Amino acid sequence: MAFLKYFSLLFITLVFISCYEQKRDCERFRIGTFEYQSFLNGELVTSQFFRNDSIEIDYFQNKADTSSIRWVNKCECILRSLNPKKRSEEKPLHFKILTTTKNTYTFEYGLVGASKKAKGTATKIK
Repeated sequence: MAFLKYFSLLFITLVFISCYEQKRDCERFRIGTFEYQSFLNGELVTSQFFRNDSIEIDYFQNKADTSSIRWVNKCECILRSLNPKKRSEEKPLHFKILTTTKNTYTFEYGLVGASKKAKGTATKIK
């Protein structure tokens, strides 16, 4: 009898856990000004970027870089540098918003078609 109660409790818990879905309100993060922090050569660095429906401008170490942005769906976009300075900058990047909170979103990104992905979190500041 105790086994049956334990099994029932376990089953109900698993049902509720399996129904949990990460919140993604991607529309709130399509346009605006954002901040992103990452480690570069062991040092924490901050960059800012501004994004509207078609352009993203990144500001990093007193330099600006402009990319075109094409939204694939509500939570995924492709960025392509408008003025690549190196051959490696010619390849487009795929971004996917994984989760959102009130002011932040967690995303993964990588070169289009590549299996290697990295993750980051951006904060909306405007």
